[in-house]
Amino acid sequence: MLRWLRNSFLTGIVVVTPVAVTVWLIVTFVNFVDSTIKPLVPARYNPESYLPFALPGMGLIIAILALTFLGALAANIFGRTLLGFGERIVNSVPLVRNLYGGLKQIVETVFSGQQNSFKEVVLVEYPMKGSYAVAFVSSYAKGEIRAVVGQGEEVIGVFVPTTPNPTSGFLLFVPRSKVIELSLSVEEAAKLIISFGLVTPEHLPDGAVPETPAKRGASRENTDGVL
Repeated sequence: MLRWLRNSFLTGIVVVTPVAVTVWLIVTFVNFVDSTIKPLVPARYNPESYLPFALPGMGLIIAILALTFLGALAANIFGRTLLGFGERIVNSVPLVRNLYGGLKQIVETVFSGQQNSFKEVVLVEYPMKGSYAVAFVSSYAKGEIRAVVGQGEEVIGVFVPTTPNPTSGFLLFVPRSKVIELSLSVEEAAKLIISFGLVTPEHLPDGAVPETPAKRGASRENTDGVL
């Protein structure tokens, strides 16, 4: 009986915790946006000034409408001209232009939907030989980096995230032959990293376990025999 009660209690925690955390994050985000946007709305245009109760999510709706309007404005000639004038002013400030340029490039890369941006999951030998870390292919090296690292071979930039916070990590440039390609999706790899490796995919992707030199030699002998 005690074992059944304990298992039922733990099962309840497993069922409720993801839902509770998700709801809490959504409510926290909506409240944060509301508390930031609502004070900027004049009282005569704020529906809450005429209602005896608050409207949750109104600030989020206003923010979405404002961003949509700004996007539509920036798409026409007048908006592009005004935006270009503002960027010229920002680029004239030494420290601000570096910060603005870097943030703009990151945001454009994330929201441009490029085919090769964080679309591939690999294993890279890091931080020492014989140990492997999950990484995301972020770019393809060109110019001096490719010439120095690859020496004629394709060189890729991989982002090695930290656990359990995948927003921070390390950028490594390695030859393509030094990584092991995985069939994991970006979502599966992110769950693996955030959960300290506790949440693992059910399937074992091809190439996840690198072949030992003995296995490589055996496979080559078998191939030569067939040929």
